[in-house]
Amino acid sequence: MNKTGIKKHLSLFLCMMLVAATALVTTGCNDSTQAQKEATAEQAVKAEAAETQVVGEGTTMFAFTVVDADGNETAFEVHTEKSIVGEALLDCDLIAGDEGDYGLYVKVVNGITADYDTDGAYWAFYVDGEYAQSGVDATNIEEGKTYTFKYEKS
Repeated sequence: MNKTGIKKHLSLFLCMMLVAATALVTTGCNDSTQAQKEATAEQAVKAEAAETQVVGEGTTMFAFTVVDADGNETAFEVHTEKSIVGEALLDCDLIAGDEGDYGLYVKVVNGITADYDTDGAYWAFYVDGEYAQSGVDATNIEEGKTYTFKYEKS
């Protein structure tokens, strides 16, 4: 074999090695990126679970969220033997208020007071993101539903 043939074969071999190395590095980067994405998603799930506070005791469970005046959300997993949302939240000391002609008027949620007489603030009650059609003390606990109190001003 002459020198030109050896150089051609050597060049071809080196080019093939370069292509193979590039493919390996690219695959390794994709695997690394995928692993990073999976780790980030797993961390987000763990952070969300860590932020949810579990309260109460019982066989019935529902999700409860409090949205304060600044829009910060606090999530709870409420366990109870009660069948009414308001009764369960009262039992867990998550809400407080006064009984009136129209049922329980909630003034305090998760230790935060909304005083309509002072600044027009009140606690709005939602079921699955929709304004509730009944008061918290007249709403039955339904599996899979999320109940929310939002601090709002008129």
